[in-house]
Amino acid sequence: MSIVKSLSVGDGDMFYITHGSDNFTIIDCCLSEWDKVRIVKELKSQSADKGIIRFISTHPDDDHIRGLAYLHQEMSLLNFYCVKNGAAKSDETDDFYQYCELRDDPKKSFYLSKGCSRKWMNLSDEERGSAGINICWPITSNEQFKEALQAAANGESPNNICPIIKYTLTGGASILWMGDLETEFMESVKDEIKVGHVDIIFAPHHGRDSGTVPAEWLEEIDAKLIVIGEADSEHLNYYDGYNTLTQNSAGDITLECETGQTNIYVSNDDYHVDFLEDELLHDTYGTYIGTLKVNT
Repeated sequence: MSIVKSLSVGDGDMFYITHGSDNFTIIDCCLSEWDKVRIVKELKSQSADKGIIRFISTHPDDDHIRGLAYLHQEMSLLNFYCVKNGAAKSDETDDFYQYCELRDDPKKSFYLSKGCSRKWMNLSDEERGSAGINICWPITSNEQFKEALQAAANGESPNNICPIIKYTLTGGASILWMGDLETEFMESVKDEIKVGHVDIIFAPHHGRDSGTVPAEWLEEIDAKLIVIGEADSEHLNYYDGYNTLTQNSAGDITLECETGQTNIYVSNDDYHVDFLEDELLHDTYGTYIGTLKVNT
């Protein structure tokens, strides 16, 4: 079993995975002054018995690294994963400085690319098991990706340097993150990327129209659920024809991943959907709203 949580942090992204193995993974960071103490306390509690704590940064925009300096101060991040990049900012913040320091530290950084392997991200040994995380993108030789890297280095948006991250629980759910990849960029590289089937997608760019997943990918992925983030509602793509959860309404979303099924909990007591099965579970991680059956 594992727990995947999408934290409701407003206009930003932050997730964590409490793996069944000796691993704990944080994906992105968006901490405000009013919630940073509470969230970091939760992260410390959830990771207290884990030997490996990794932080995966999709890209260094403020809504994905806000509070990173505080998080590093409190948790001493020793395993920092990102794509290799030289992103620059005209409005450098303490959190961006912290990002650059971790990104450029050869003892703490690990650079992500398609098919990369690492203990214990996706390799097991006698010491501990794998976290089940694999990287589907970037292909570092791809010309469009190189252009995105150069744009970020020139101080332009780093949205399109984001990796595509796939987490799989053996016998349970597969889950996909795409950071803030933009529609036009995804369309330009769609033939280069083969993700395969995925049960749950966290929609890129917070669910905005500007981050709409290409139709060809959606057909290939055949997702059972798409989670739409907290962008303003007028900018969202609600993915007609797919089962969705909207974080604007649901609040925190917690996925309890088990063999053959994922039990779903939210922090908003009044939120409900009609496509999940009711296993009559207790409100262990918030309000239980139902169970998603997944491929085994």
